[in-house]
Amino acid sequence: MMGSIKTHGIHWSVFLTLLAGCTCHSNIRTSDNYRRDFFSPYQSLILPDGRETTVYLLKDIAKRYHFTLEEKSSHFSITVTPCDVPIEWSILQYRVSHAFHGRAAEKYRPFDDLKALSYYKTVSTLFHYKGNSVENYVGTSLHSSLFVLEFLSTERDTHISVYLTTDLARGNLFPELPGDPRIDISSVSHNSVSLVWKPSPSVTKQKESIQYCVLVNEKHNYKSLCAADTAIRSASRKWPKLASYPISQYLDDHRVILLSNSDISVIQKSNNVDVRQMCIGNKNTYTVSNLSANTQYYFDVFVVNLLTNASAAYTGTFAKTWVEPKPKVMPMKDGKIVQITFDGKKQKLYSFQYQALHKKVQFTFQTCRGQIRAQISRNGKLLVSETIQGLRHITLKGKVMDKYFATFKTSDATSNTSAMIQASSHVHKSLFPFFPASLKIKSFNKLRTCDSITIAWLGTQERNMYCVYKKKIQEHQMWREMGSADQCLGPESRPRSEKVLCKYFHDINVQRAVTAETIGGLERGALYLFDVYLVGSSGVLVRYHSKAVRTRKNC
Repeated sequence: MMGSIKTHGIHWSVFLTLLAGCTCHSNIRTSDNYRRDFFSPYQSLILPDGRETTVYLLKDIAKRYHFTLEEKSSHFSITVTPCDVPIEWSILQYRVSHAFHGRAAEKYRPFDDLKALSYYKTVSTLFHYKGNSVENYVGTSLHSSLFVLEFLSTERDTHISVYLTTDLARGNLFPELPGDPRIDISSVSHNSVSLVWKPSPSVTKQKESIQYCVLVNEKHNYKSLCAADTAIRSASRKWPKLASYPISQYLDDHRVILLSNSDISVIQKSNNVDVRQMCIGNKNTYTVSNLSANTQYYFDVFVVNLLTNASAAYTGTFAKTWVEPKPKVMPMKDGKIVQITFDGKKQKLYSFQYQALHKKVQFTFQTCRGQIRAQISRNGKLLVSETIQGLRHITLKGKVMDKYFATFKTSDATSNTSAMIQASSHVHKSLFPFFPASLKIKSFNKLRTCDSITIAWLGTQERNMYCVYKKKIQEHQMWREMGSADQCLGPESRPRSEKVLCKYFHDINVQRAVTAETIGGLERGALYLFDVYLVGSSGVLVRYHSKAVRTRKNC
């Protein structure tokens, strides 16, 4: 990204001799075995200018990088990001002696013995740090110098990222943090925490290439996105040991949730460790939902440069969710139909109590939108636990005056879901009409013409009224119309222009309880959506599954 490194009169043999024979020592502790077995001048590598470098460290084995600085390039900046455990690192400066300052490299004496060191002097350590925080050092040199960075991990093998730049005028690789980089908790509930933080100055300068990532876990805060990513990888033990962009490419054991067009959440759960990472664009507020009640969570916010993948960490915070309130148990009257609605915001759970008047009890459910999760227990024993979609009768046998508890919740917390429920000890007097084994509408291809379509459906042994409605639709509207229909709404919700007919029908022989209708006056080659409603004597209805059929183009 930036200019190439130049030696400006310092021969590489100077560097090798200095490292091999310098009598001064750095502040990093190394064992005698390491100095005897592993030390070699050739282990020092050139540190690139203007780009981030990943450095892998073996336990108790120091690693060295070097770079040179010319007189006219007197400023430099070094940023070191530990990605796992605390490390030790130092910056050493080797400067040309005043007696030989400015001479060309070829006029220097050969540096193959310790006498060459008399022409050079070593400045004391410029910087030394031990810990796991992201540290930045900005230095200045008035003379041509050679700088050596030493890194050591004493806990275990790890990796770090190092960024060197000698062009401070072009700005830092890393996004800027505001003057107050704290994260504030704006609200807490039993299952969510709302966060707010001051915007990064980089957002106003590079709005399209800067975004925030929020990380949530139950263990502790992370001081860098690199450290957080390493923790996620270590939890699954299936990740390659590489630094990566916040949204990792390795998603084998992950659930990926698309929050919106720009919001992506990656949830890693392994070994009872739950780490959530959400990149949310430029907005500086976020509500973390679907949390466990009465649990302490740690929250981190990172501002990320999408062009460079470099990031900066806000000061992390933590909060404990509230104890979940006990659900209110509502009495359920015999035979009364109750409608429940989940809007994805307020109501999360419904709880009812019903006392049996006879030995047999029938629970009836009809989902209007979506699907619900139903659990029914009697005297503390769980009897039913299943997901229900459409119309469902469940008959249970017990004792008179048994107490039944029924709880309902939605399987999708973000969608609008509604259902009608009923409990009755009068099994044969249910307000819900009896319905056939199949609620499908069948069409007959051989009876399909350019202006008419014949459909058929199953009836019951009871005399009920059936109403048929049609609607002309386009091809792209079909799945939306069929998926968004409220199954609890009756014919009164339809325009009169869509009504085809209403008729009564029944047959004592269930095998023969089939009726058919031919609907004419249709347009050639047009797509129609047909609906059939079964309206019981109590007024409660059952809606058959919608059927889309196209008339013929050629007859």
